[in-house]
Amino acid sequence: QVQLVESGGGSVQAGGSLRLSCQASSMNNYCIAWFRQVAGKQREWVSFITTDDYRNDHREYADSVKGRFTISKDNGQDTVVLQMSSLKPEDTATYYCGARWGYCSPGWYDYNYWGQGTQVTVSS
Repeated sequence: QVQLVESGGGSVQAGGSLRLSCQASSMNNYCIAWFRQVAGKQREWVSFITTDDYRNDHREYADSVKGRFTISKDNGQDTVVLQMSSLKPEDTATYYCGARWGYCSPGWYDYNYWGQGTQVTVSS
């Protein structure tokens, strides 16, 4: 069992930045991913990062956020951070972190554990 708690959402103008944190009860050997969801739409993958030594901090990003978002982790604090820059109105969504054992996947259905979500609103 892994408990996840997101924080750091808020409202910002286009071009601004926000920093989201995902605090895990334990994340060793789990993939930690960020997804986002707009009401009435499917949960969309944003980024993920591995936490085991074998995969060596492998991280990937959705094309829509590549070059603007950066994912990082602090193993000692069991925290994964999503630094979001150059935000656009289309980034507005509820952001969720998810965890799954082992390898990472961009599919939301592959994740067993979820946080409660944090709202990000970007105004034009």
